[in-house]
Amino acid sequence: MAKKDLDIRFEKAVEIASKMSQSSLPQDVQLRLYAYYKQATFGNLDSSKDSNFDLRNAFKTNAWLQISHLSVDEAKELYIESIHLLQKK
Repeated sequence: MAKKDLDIRFEKAVEIASKMSQSSLPQDVQLRLYAYYKQATFGNLDSSKDSNFDLRNAFKTNAWLQISHLSVDEAKELYIESIHLLQKK
């Protein structure tokens, strides 16, 4: 039951985030949220599939790689926590 609760809380956090203005968030926060989201939804990055290289994607890939030690559930928890902290500001 705890896994299902985590998934529901994660989905609610994603919904909240989708209503936030990205331009109001610092780039480092955007990258951290991106990395948590990707780790939470896809698990570890498969860099062999990344054939497009540009600077923007390099920053996003780097952010994701930096948190690759997190489990999917840990990434979901950190994403939820980050969204709730941003929502309070």
